[in-house]
Amino acid sequence: MTDTLDAPAAAQDFIARTVADNPVVLFMKGVPEQPGCGFSAIVVQILDHLGVDFAGVNVLQSEPLRQGIKSFSDWPTIPQLYVKGEFVGGCDIVREMFQSGELKTLLAEQKLLPG
Repeated sequence: MTDTLDAPAAAQDFIARTVADNPVVLFMKGVPEQPGCGFSAIVVQILDHLGVDFAGVNVLQSEPLRQGIKSFSDWPTIPQLYVKGEFVGGCDIVREMFQSGELKTLLAEQKLLPG
């Protein structure tokens, strides 16, 4: 997969397709089973705690992907969470939404929570 993401345009196409094809996507450092930074780990823990199925995309696999997600969302940091094609936020926003119950409500409204 890395070969196809070496050009910025290819990375943008991959990002757009991934966001469109997956109800919940986390662009992160590392993978859900082995996050590459503490911020990514926090968001993975929150999503796991809520029982949400999500696609994890390792932005460290290609520099155009890592830079591309920042321009795609116009957000400077990673991780980045998308729900049903919409950018939700980074670690701090996701954590605040989780603590307030807003994240669970959003996921429930989108019918993305188990049960």
